[in-house]
Amino acid sequence: MKDKIRKRLLKERAEFRGDERRAADLAILENVMGALSGYDSFFVYNSFSGEADTSRIISALLNAGKSVYLPRVEGDKIVPAPYGQTVKGAFGIEEPTGLAFKGSVQVTITPLIAVNAKGFRIGYGKGFYDRYFEKAATLKVGLGYGFQICDFKEDGWDVPLDMFICDKGIIGYAQKR
Repeated sequence: MKDKIRKRLLKERAEFRGDERRAADLAILENVMGALSGYDSFFVYNSFSGEADTSRIISALLNAGKSVYLPRVEGDKIVPAPYGQTVKGAFGIEEPTGLAFKGSVQVTITPLIAVNAKGFRIGYGKGFYDRYFEKAATLKVGLGYGFQICDFKEDGWDVPLDMFICDKGIIGYAQKR
């Protein structure tokens, strides 16, 4: 079922373009800055291939004096590294070249293909963010478009988000810890 959802929403996301997409990305930026401006450190994915744009979010965070880290794939995990020089890394995504950050990051903004009503996400199927979230004490924020909210059953290893921010607004999830 997740594969069918993944395929359908990747197609829908790829077809979401033009003025409507630019307006949605601007709304997401405004929602992120409104909801998360009280935090100081952010681990933000470097958007590619139709994902909700993070380039403006990263710029706005840096301009506000926030610490920003980008993900780098190391084996079967992702690590945060300070924003700065990048090179094409795993899966053709630009990754930071700096040393991995060993401290704790207050907010992690993660990409997703779909999110359900309980805050579970469908990613690309490699489990990088679920493994990261298992060990990190961080606010888990999914980023995407309103049409990416859909119904699906999560797997036992999935880690729920604390919040989903999209062009339509902000959804918080009350999780049983």
